[in-house]
Amino acid sequence: MGEEETLGGEQGSFLAAPVIFLIVVFFQLFSRWLEHLKKRASKNATEVQLRAEIKQLLKEASSFSQPSSFAQAAKLRRLAAAKEKELANREEMHNKEIKLSYDLYLKIIFILKIVTYFMLICWFWRTPVAAISQQLVQPFGKVLSWGAGGLLKDNVLVMSLNFV
Repeated sequence: MGEEETLGGEQGSFLAAPVIFLIVVFFQLFSRWLEHLKKRASKNATEVQLRAEIKQLLKEASSFSQPSSFAQAAKLRRLAAAKEKELANREEMHNKEIKLSYDLYLKIIFILKIVTYFMLICWFWRTPVAAISQQLVQPFGKVLSWGAGGLLKDNVLVMSLNFV
């Protein structure tokens, strides 16, 4: 109780909280960025060209309104339907490729998160994470500081995992 030491007990431990915060923020932002890229699946130039051709064919087919030009309009509609089927097949293949590649990256990020968080937990297992005024936690001060070393300058030290 009479010892005057810094929170955490080591010199340089004051950088631990910002470093942990930056690591967690980096992992969260990077995984959300990958998920956003996965949802936004980029469009190929060929897909854009096929869409334009389909629109043009349907526009031409709708311009034929006379009974004598019905066969030509039906031919254009069938051609547009064939191109729509081709476009759907291309989109399906493209989406499968993107899903597989991004799923791999998301799994790797998830595994890195688990390993990093486990290392941080092991590193700060018995390190107090906060010092709260003893007056604020009067009846519960001993429970909160259990295993953390008690008091420091009339503050109760709170552990990150004091339920263990």
